[in-house]
Amino acid sequence: MKIAISIPDPLFQAAEREASRRKVSRSRFYAMAVASYLKSQRARNIKKALDAVYATEDSSLEAGLDRLQSEGLGREDW
Repeated sequence: MKIAISIPDPLFQAAEREASRRKVSRSRFYAMAVASYLKSQRARNIKKALDAVYATEDSSLEAGLDRLQSEGLGREDW
């Protein structure tokens, strides 16, 4: 699909240089950039959802469990 967009000249020039450096067409470069942006937004949304779920959960250890874990590791000399 062909589209026309307007972007600031400095951003266009930087994108041109990067596309050239990567040896990909302008169209391919912009498609890669949009795909990367959308992927990062999905990851951010997933993180927000997980943060919301875990914000309501108590993350403290049961009484004595931290002591038992420490004892289970044993003592090491550094």
